[in-house]
Amino acid sequence: MVSYCSGEEAALKCSSRKPDIEGYSNILSLVLAGAPLHEVLTALVLLIEAQNSGTKASVLLLSNDGKRLLKGAAPNLPKAYNDAIDGVEIGPAVGSCGTAAYLRERVIVDDIEHHHYWAHYKDLALGFGLKACWSEPIFDSLGEVLGTFAMYYDEVKSPRAEDLVLIEQAARLASLAIERNKSTHLQKLTHMIFNHLPMALLITNGSGSMLFSNRMFNGIIEGEELNPQTKLHLVEQDTSRVFEPHKFFAASPSVTLQSLLDNLSHNLAWDGELCCEREDGRFIYLALSVTPYRDVFGLQNCFAWIMMDVSDSKKANHLIQYQANNDALTGLSNRKHLLEKIKKYIHGKQEDNQTLPAFSLLQIDLDNFKQINDTLGHDNGDALLIAVADRLSQACPSKALLARLNGDEFALLLPNKLNAEELSELAQSINQLISERFVIDQQVLYTTVSIGIARYPADSNSVSALLNCASQAMYSAKEKGRNGFQFFDQQMQLKAERTAYIHTHIKAGLENNEFELYYQPIVNIRTATIHRAEVLLRWHHEGEFISPDEFIPVAEQTGFIVQLGEWVRKEAFKTIDLFSQNQLSVDLSVNVSTMEFWSPELQARFLASFDDTVRELGLDYFPYHMLTLEITESLMMQQHTNIANLLQTLRKRGIKVSVDDFGTGYSSLSYLVNFPVDQIKIDKAFVQKLTDGHRHIAIVEAIASLSRSLDLTVTAEGVETKEQLAIISGNQIDMVQGYYFYRPMPKREFLNLLFEQAGYGLL
Repeated sequence: MVSYCSGEEAALKCSSRKPDIEGYSNILSLVLAGAPLHEVLTALVLLIEAQNSGTKASVLLLSNDGKRLLKGAAPNLPKAYNDAIDGVEIGPAVGSCGTAAYLRERVIVDDIEHHHYWAHYKDLALGFGLKACWSEPIFDSLGEVLGTFAMYYDEVKSPRAEDLVLIEQAARLASLAIERNKSTHLQKLTHMIFNHLPMALLITNGSGSMLFSNRMFNGIIEGEELNPQTKLHLVEQDTSRVFEPHKFFAASPSVTLQSLLDNLSHNLAWDGELCCEREDGRFIYLALSVTPYRDVFGLQNCFAWIMMDVSDSKKANHLIQYQANNDALTGLSNRKHLLEKIKKYIHGKQEDNQTLPAFSLLQIDLDNFKQINDTLGHDNGDALLIAVADRLSQACPSKALLARLNGDEFALLLPNKLNAEELSELAQSINQLISERFVIDQQVLYTTVSIGIARYPADSNSVSALLNCASQAMYSAKEKGRNGFQFFDQQMQLKAERTAYIHTHIKAGLENNEFELYYQPIVNIRTATIHRAEVLLRWHHEGEFISPDEFIPVAEQTGFIVQLGEWVRKEAFKTIDLFSQNQLSVDLSVNVSTMEFWSPELQARFLASFDDTVRELGLDYFPYHMLTLEITESLMMQQHTNIANLLQTLRKRGIKVSVDDFGTGYSSLSYLVNFPVDQIKIDKAFVQKLTDGHRHIAIVEAIASLSRSLDLTVTAEGVETKEQLAIISGNQIDMVQGYYFYRPMPKREFLNLLFEQAGYGLL
C-alpha cells in the first residue's frame, strides 16, 4: 500500500498504517502463477478487509455488454445480498457501485438510508445491516471500466484520507487481476503489473542482470521525485546492467543485509526493510519483498523485487519516538526516558556481572525560578530554561545522561562508580557555571541551582526511591541557603517521612479542631502592664505537640497556609471582640505568611477575608485598631505596589503593620520609608547577643534610633535576662516580649492574666 500525503501532518497521519508488502506480494504471486480470477479477487478482498477493520469489501465485474454488474468476489457479504444485486444494471442512481460504474468516478455514500443514489435499494442494504458504501471504478490500461471495488460498513461512516488511498490501490490491483484474466500473453501481463502497481518494481536473473525495471524504481535510484498520479512506464534494460544488492543496500544494518543475501543464495523469498543511498546522496528506507520464480522458458532463476519508499513513515516514527522520550522545550531526555535508561543500565550490568551496578544521580533545581517566571513572563522563563539546559549540557561528562524532569528540575545520570570528591567537584562546577549571568531578551539575569546527590545502590536499590533520595538532598541544599549541593543521608529520609506525615494530617487537624491559639504578652516596661500580645499557633495531634517550625513550612509549600491563616485571624477576631466587650485595651499581633500575598488572586482573597470574617461572626462593629499584622522583610523586598496599596487600605481601617524579625533579612532604609509600616520588632537573635559585646549593642541602638526618626514604635522580642532588659530599657525601647516576663500561654490563662491586671478577678 502507498499513502500519498502532503505536509508533515499528513505524513504522520498516512504513515500510521504500514504497507502490507507481503500481502501485495502474495497477490502478485497469484497473478503471476495464473491463479483463477475468483481466487485472486477473493484474496484481494480479504487483504483489504484485514488492513481496514470493520470493512466488508466486494468486487463486481462489468458485463461484456457494459450494462450490468456481475458477482466477482465478496466472501464476507451476505450471500442473499450478493445474489440480489447480481446482474443489476448500471445507472445514475443505482446504489454506490452501479452509479460509480455509470459515472466512471468514485462514489462515496456515508449514509445509505438518506442518500438518493440508494433510494430504490436502501431497504435491501439496510435489511442486511449495511449503512455505508464507498465504491471505486476499476479501469483497464486503456481507461475502460472493468467493474467496481466497494467497501461496506455497518455504521454511518465517512472515509479518511488513507481509506481513499486504500480503495484506489485495491481497484488498481483488481484491475491487474482482471486484465490478466483477459489476457493470455505473459509479456503483456508483466507490462500490466509494472504499469499498475504504485511501487518500484525490478526483475533480475540469478546473476543480477536487470531484465526489467519501472520508472518508480529508476526514480528511487536517481532521486527523481515522481508524481504518484504519473503513469509508470515499463523500461526494458540492457542486460549488461547489473543490480548488486550488497552494494545498493550497503547502508543497511549488516545483519539484515546478510539475511537478504543468504535467502537469495538459496533461491528463497525475503521480506523486510533496508536502507540505500540514492545517486543524489540521500539515504532512504525501503520496504522490500523479493520473490523468486523461473523464467518463461523455465531455464533460469529470476527474482521479482517490489520496493516502496517508507522514509516518511520512518521519519514519522522517529518523530513519535523523539516526542515520547524528549522534553519538548529543551530537547533533553524526559523523565520517562531517564527512568528507562536507568532500568536498562541496571539490567544490562546485572546480566554481565550478576552484581548491582553503581551509578550516581544528581537532581538539579533552579532557585527562585517561580519568581523569575512570574516577574518576566513565561516566554522569558522558557528561554532561561533552554539556556540553563545548554550550560548543563556543557558540564556533562561523557556517557552521562541529562534530563529535564519537569518545570525547573533537571537530573543528571552518571554511570559507574564515582567517589564523593569527584561528585563534589562536578556539583561545584555546575553551581559556578549556572551562577554566571544570562542575557534573556536583552535583559541580564542571574540564577543559581540547588543540587541533590544520591548514589546507587548505596542510598537505595530502588530507582523510584533513588529519585526521591536525590530530591530530598536537593531540598536540603535549598534549606541550607541555595546555590549549593548536598549528598543524601538517612537523616534526610527521616525528615522527609516526618514532612510527609505532617502533610498527610495537617488538613484533617484543622477540621478536627486540633489547632489552638496561644498568646505571648508584650509588656510596656514603663507602665509594667501588658500592652499587646502576639498570637502563636499550636498543634496538638494524637497526644503529640507538633512544633510550628515543622508544620508552618509544610503548610506554605502546599498552599494550605492560606486556609490556616484565615482560621487564625478568625480566632483572633473572636478574642479581640471579647476584649472589646470587657473593656480590655490590649491589642493582638497576628503573623501573616508571605505566601498569602503571592498572587493578585491571593491578595484579593486576603483583603476580602477581613470583611468575610466580621460578617461570619455576625459583628456589627469590629475594633480594627486593636489588630496588628506582622509581616516579614521578604514581603517588603518585593516592593509590589499592589501589596503596599493593600496594606495601606487595611491601615485606613485602623490596622497596624509591624515588620517581624527586623534585621535578619535584607534590611533597607528604603523599605521602611516607602512601605506602609507602623512598628518594628527587633529579632531575638540580636537581643540574645546583647551581653556578648558592644557591637551587638550598637546594632540595637541603631535600630532604635532609626525607628524613632521614622516615627515607628519598637518591640524587642526574645528578652530572657535582666541584663538584656536593662540594655533594651536604656535604648528607650518600651515594648518587650520574651520569657523574662511571660511564656506563650493558652487563651484561658491569658484572659485570667488580663482580668487580674484589670482588677476583674479570675474567670
